Amino acid sequence: MDICLEHIDFFHGNTRVLTDICCCFSSGRFHAVLGPNGSGKTTLLDLICGFRTPKHGRVLLADTSVNALSRRTVAQNISLVSQNYEVNFPFQVKEVVMMGRHPHIDRFARPSRHDRDQVNHVMEITGITHLADRPVTHLSGGEKQRCAFARALCQDTPVLLLDEAFSNMDIHHTFHLMGLVKQAVKEKGKTVIAVLHDVNLAAGFSHELLFLKQGRIMAMGDTRTVLTQKNIETVFNVTSKVEYNAYVQAMQVYFRPS
Repeated sequence: MDICLEHIDFFHGNTRVLTDICCCFSSGRFHAVLGPNGSGKTTLLDLICGFRTPKHGRVLLADTSVNALSRRTVAQNISLVSQNYEVNFPFQVKEVVMMGRHPHIDRFARPSRHDRDQVNHVMEITGITHLADRPVTHLSGGEKQRCAFARALCQDTPVLLLDEAFSNMDIHHTFHLMGLVKQAVKEKGKTVIAVLHDVNLAAGFSHELLFLKQGRIMAMGDTRTVLTQKNIETVFNVTSKVEYNAYVQAMQVYFRPS
């Protein structure tokens, strides 16, 4: 499912956060969003989810404005893994993952066999089956992130948004879950938009990159084309070396302390 942002301006109070954002995110593609702190990356995802409303412009899910859709319709089409996922009530992990099925379950209805099978399958592929009966409040930061990730996968939406979803995870789980996402893009045609800080993680997994700085798009396009030393310096104010790495089979960025 394609998502397009048309001439988006967004203000937080009197502060302009995003300026004239025009871009499209295509189905069957993994899109990475990179930029310095405060460049508007999380706000961009909030607008796509309909959590915020732009001052000017519109966000289209297929051909319909996100803000014109019901919350349930949005939840049936867009799932989000945020960097600060917190559940303050001691739900069991399997109950939290089941929450991903709620947009697909009729009001007052009980989860079906299919819903329960989905929960078990997603917990298995994300490696959290052994945590199923544990209260989510007793998990480590990385375990909570994996639980939130499983909930979003269980939601089974055509659009998946990741907002620093791997910030608390170790390398093994990061690569495993990123692999699951890329597999879903390839096999199910999902639209994935991931806000990342790790440039090389983005380079290794994304099809397209979008660089944001001070609320404006600085560059967007095919990862191999957009990931350049000039763009890195323009966006992050650091010098770097960008080259293809045969071991990871992707472009990589190298930094050297000054």
